Amino acid sequence: MKKLDHCNIVRLRYFFYSSGDKKDEVYLNLVLDYVPETVYRVARHYSRAKQTLPMLFRSLAYIHSFGICHRDIKPQNLLLDPETAVLKLCDFGSAKQLVRGEPNVSYICSRYYRAPELIFGATDYTSSIDVWSAGCVLAELLLGQPIFPGDSGVDQLVEIIKVLGTPTREQIREMNPNYTEFKFPQIKAHPWTKVFRPRTPPEAIALCSRLLEYTPTARLTPLEACAHSFFDELQLSSNPSLASILIPAHARSQASASTPTNASANTGQYTRAVHIRGASTLGGVVSEYLHLGLSRIRVPPPLVESYQGTSTLG
Repeated sequence: MKKLDHCNIVRLRYFFYSSGDKKDEVYLNLVLDYVPETVYRVARHYSRAKQTLPMLFRSLAYIHSFGICHRDIKPQNLLLDPETAVLKLCDFGSAKQLVRGEPNVSYICSRYYRAPELIFGATDYTSSIDVWSAGCVLAELLLGQPIFPGDSGVDQLVEIIKVLGTPTREQIREMNPNYTEFKFPQIKAHPWTKVFRPRTPPEAIALCSRLLEYTPTARLTPLEACAHSFFDELQLSSNPSLASILIPAHARSQASASTPTNASANTGQYTRAVHIRGASTLGGVVSEYLHLGLSRIRVPPPLVESYQGTSTLG
């Protein structure tokens, strides 16, 4: 965090070590800027999506230019100053600088915002997992509740399939080339226009659909998301200072020439078996879940009660 200097990232002011109660127990203490609120608490509403999301995409474009993947994008980690309406990305406890060829844990990111390639056990993912999470945040601001509220890791995939449909073999290969089990029930995609409320702007729906893609390389980059027509009325391009704060100088020329390349990486992998009614494969488990609750498409009612989300992995 010492090398990150961006208006939409919480600043590390100071750090120090302290001893714990046990012998050889040492704690790292961080002193950060104080920002009183979070997007989860005060901005989970459509009217705020257009104002807050560009700042999230700017912060992602910035850290991705350094090869850093946040790996825990969610409304609770998006600080918001209620007086200035400035968003600041925080909590880099799961962040990692991705290096091609190095292994990476797949059990990462809070469940509701976890990209499908992580559920498929990919260990060579890229920073596009942050883009998927940002798409989930956008959808949550539009809906007033999480778009994929899975009860478990497998149920998370079920919730995704009920909206995006069953991924094709090619899409599964793009998410995880090492995944060889393709026995999934064939479910058609739910129309995006029926996922959101009738008066949701088509540009907002279009942006969401471009962020929530199975194929990681098909998702918009943070810079492309900033330039989406949903944000046109903000006239971001009219502000000359944005060019300097969006991405650092070392990556600005690369960003203008081509799409930023996300380094792939992996650091270890957790393996766990799930057994439901004799289903021993991920596809079999998904089939069981869909059999039990296929009609459970969560289209929000006119009035949505606030959801007490989880802040832990899994």
